[in-house]
Amino acid sequence: MSKLIITRINGKILTVLHDGRRPVQIDLEETSGSILGNIYVGKVQNLVKNINAAFVDIGNGVTGYYSLEENRRHLFTNQAGHSHPAYESSPACLSAAGARGFETRALASGDEIIVQVSRDAVKTKAPVLTGNLNLTGRYCVLTVNKPHISFSSRIHDVKWKQQTAAVLKPEVEPEFGLIVRTNAYDSPQERLLEELRTLRSQYHKILKEGRFRAGCSLLMEAEPPYIARLRDTYSGDVDEIITDDADILNAVREYLAKEQPENAGKIRLYQDPLVTLVKLYSLEKAVDDALQKKVWLKSGGYLVIEYTEAMTVIDVNTGKYSGKKNVEDTLFKINLEAAEEIALQLRLRNLSGIIVVDFIDMESADSRRELMGFLTAQCAKDPVKTTVVDMTKLGLVEITRKKVRRPFHEQYRGGST
Repeated sequence: MSKLIITRINGKILTVLHDGRRPVQIDLEETSGSILGNIYVGKVQNLVKNINAAFVDIGNGVTGYYSLEENRRHLFTNQAGHSHPAYESSPACLSAAGARGFETRALASGDEIIVQVSRDAVKTKAPVLTGNLNLTGRYCVLTVNKPHISFSSRIHDVKWKQQTAAVLKPEVEPEFGLIVRTNAYDSPQERLLEELRTLRSQYHKILKEGRFRAGCSLLMEAEPPYIARLRDTYSGDVDEIITDDADILNAVREYLAKEQPENAGKIRLYQDPLVTLVKLYSLEKAVDDALQKKVWLKSGGYLVIEYTEAMTVIDVNTGKYSGKKNVEDTLFKINLEAAEEIALQLRLRNLSGIIVVDFIDMESADSRRELMGFLTAQCAKDPVKTTVVDMTKLGLVEITRKKVRRPFHEQYRGGST
């Protein structure tokens, strides 16, 4: 049985997705929570032309990085013409006001704009902000300033996608679009429509309140990361939700009753006084393993995972392997095993950005092609977008993985959020 385990360890909340054999995803969060996903009225501090970016104050001493390349239109809150009484009562007018709120005029110091934290702070880098708001639900994501309907790559039913798009299109307004998530495929369209309308109302509320709130103030707080993990996990991937903490139990029950009533029976409180939940599932060892540079493979080979400021580098080694087959078959077998483990480690450790893998050199072009195809298939299972780019002339494999939360080793060591 696959399980989502939520507990406390060393003063933090640990969330582990366990597939019945081993942990496949680990998150560790401060009890005070993260600012990822929060929406603010930010105040522009200064603009830096040589990096085409602005730095925006969102309050509490936090300044975020706001790319002017990725945000060519800005949702201003301190412009004239948005205080007309009609906009306070009519959702249609309010939405139109929101569309006009996005302007291409240049930012200036002192401007107030609505922004969302799209990436956590990483080491010395500030959190990344965006004006292209994402409001995430169980079945869909409302994408502001991206007016089109798209579908999860895990949904392959073309006819269903066409039918669903036709149902959703009349509900979508000109200044936002939708991403239909994997969970929507197993759910009635009425539920999807209901969630879309709820997200649309949230968007209208953000626009309305943003016009009257002072700069550097919080407009909407994101759900705790462990609730977000529950929301983002495909319902078919989890058979049971376990916690040994009463507060977490109540928060999860409340969320499930409201958003996922069909899963309400999956949550249970663990209460064995003899063996803790952490000991039962060897969670301390799982945390320790996810921090180690070396990862052993069953064949006797191993991976070495190194983190740098620019990228993650993974080296594949033959190690203790003592196969009696010819050398090419031996290397191919180790590389295939390594490819499967690498795909899991990317997800387990939440590695992102640029990943470069140095597989063991193989002479056969067919073996290299088969390895690349196998690695691509393994990475496609990751719910976070992961792309196997290519193999260079030097035999190095380039992978990219979407950046969202901090990698696990940084979550463990703490740091600014």
